[in-house]
Amino acid sequence: MNNQAKTIIDVRTPAEFQGGHVAGSINIPLQEVQSKLEDIKSMDQPIILCCASGNRSGQATNFLKSCGVDCENGGSWLDVNAQF
Repeated sequence: MNNQAKTIIDVRTPAEFQGGHVAGSINIPLQEVQSKLEDIKSMDQPIILCCASGNRSGQATNFLKSCGVDCENGGSWLDVNAQF
């Protein structure tokens, strides 16, 4: 990851997100990613997805890539936070 402007989506639950998150990130829980696809497609890309460990963000990344979204799995939100 480099430091160019990116959209960061955290796919954890709202409660997890409230407990700490990357400044400026957007919370879209994994179970809502599919229903928010059009909103996500309209966001600045590339998009970095994160969660607690990288598992849920990996699932979201695979789905979004299959829909043509330029995105990558950032893994843990703590790892993404350290990058920015």
